[in-house]
Amino acid sequence: MVDDHRGNAVRERVEAGEVALGVLDNTYSPTLVEFYGELGMDFVWLDFEHGGPSPWDATVMEDLLRAAEGTGTEVLARVPTTEPALVRKVLDAGVRNVFLSRVSGVEEVERAARATRFEYDGEPGDRGMANPRARRWGLADDYVATEDEEVFFGVTVENREAVDAIDDIVAVPALDFVFAGPLDLSVSLGRPGELDHPEVEEGIERIRSTAVESDVALGGLGFGMDDVNEKADEGYQILHVGSTTGAVKSAVDGWLGGFEGERSD
Repeated sequence: MVDDHRGNAVRERVEAGEVALGVLDNTYSPTLVEFYGELGMDFVWLDFEHGGPSPWDATVMEDLLRAAEGTGTEVLARVPTTEPALVRKVLDAGVRNVFLSRVSGVEEVERAARATRFEYDGEPGDRGMANPRARRWGLADDYVATEDEEVFFGVTVENREAVDAIDDIVAVPALDFVFAGPLDLSVSLGRPGELDHPEVEEGIERIRSTAVESDVALGGLGFGMDDVNEKADEGYQILHVGSTTGAVKSAVDGWLGGFEGERSD
């Protein structure tokens, strides 16, 4: 047996009352995941809802996880369905920070939450017992206790139904965080892309205030560092600060804009 336990840096920051900062790598590159870790990011967000490889592909997932683990950062994986089988699959690959997209009610959150734990709210959980990578293929000491302590599970609240059910959602046992999703919420409310529409802003504020007053942490998107700092002051503890493609665009625009020679369009 081996003692391969290491803490979950995202969970530790949140529980210490601090803010975890991360970047969305929308190229799904192990090299960039590794580099972000070297740069000191707390987490790299891999969004398997809107792009990238299949989250069912454990081989691809494992390569991304190795890149993160080698540099001390965490993977924050968003999966496209609330199916408990997929939740178990990504956790067994070694993901410890996972959140679901498009939840609509408390029952599906409870089903998924139970799938993240061996023991759930004083009862048997629905996590599968095997010898996957998360268990170091059977070599890890005290696997059950450390997994249940280190898994950090959340949901995206991004539609009208979830906002209406937010009080019940934040009360689900073993739910660690909610992630406010203004973009899809604007679509759900019939205001696609209108993030400053009063109805959209009201929905996001309801998510924010409910989470802050509960025992779950609050995550969200940062639209520039002024917005990130403002959200941190408002109680957000898990914040996206940018994306790979956004960073590359900014750099390339700067290079091209700074060139003093002539260039044809």
